Formats: sequence, structure tokens, C-alpha cells
Amino acid sequence: MSEGRMRIDKWLWAARFFKTRQLAQDAVVAGKVRVGDERVKPAKEVKTGDALTIRVGEFEWSVTVAGVAERRGPAEEARRLYAESEESIARRVAQIADRKAFGGPPGARKGRPTKRDRRLIIRFREGG
Repeated sequence: MSEGRMRIDKWLWAARFFKTRQLAQDAVVAGKVRVGDERVKPAKEVKTGDALTIRVGEFEWSVTVAGVAERRGPAEEARRLYAESEESIARRVAQIADRKAFGGPPGARKGRPTKRDRRLIIRFREGG
């Protein structure tokens, strides 16, 4: 970990917010990553102390860059590249709790209907 500068897409990949650099680049282009409150391009360089807002799926992180890495390393190393704000942690924990309380994301159920579901569908179609 060093105190220099690094492209934002490369930093997001090294900090393990995204699985590939291409996914990180696509997120930056789509406006899901902001430095301060500004949309940026993938070539924007981040440095220690920059405040980032990162949206991945339904979760949003508010982090401060703590350093840049020369290469992508293990998860423990990646966690040292940023400091997440307390309110961001609380917000994500609340989202996870809500998700568990309501049985997961909408449309999570896939596959064929059960025997009971099929009977209800037939009863609905026949009007009885």
C-alpha cells in the first residue's frame, strides 16, 4: 500500500468492490461511483483522503481512500485501502436486516410452480 495516485477503476478493482476492472469501469461510466458528489470518468485518479460513494446493486458504500495498492491482493489487504463511514455501515446493516425480514429480494423464487401453486393457478383459470 502506498500514498500515491491510481485510476479510480483500478482502485475499485484492487479494493475488491468489483470482480473485474471492466465491471469497475462500467460502474464509473454509469455514474454509480462518485468522488465527492461529482460523476467522474474511469481515468480519474484518486488519492489518499478522497471521499467516494460507491453503489453496487442495492447497497451503497461511503468510503474514504486510505491508500492505493500496487497490485490486487487478498481481501485483508483490500480492506486496508479504504475506511467506511459509520453511517454507511449502519445503513448497509439495516438493508441486510430488512432483506432477511422480507425473505430476500423480489423475484428470488425461480423454477416450476409447486403442486400447490399449480392447483391454485388451475382454480384461478377455471374461475372457481
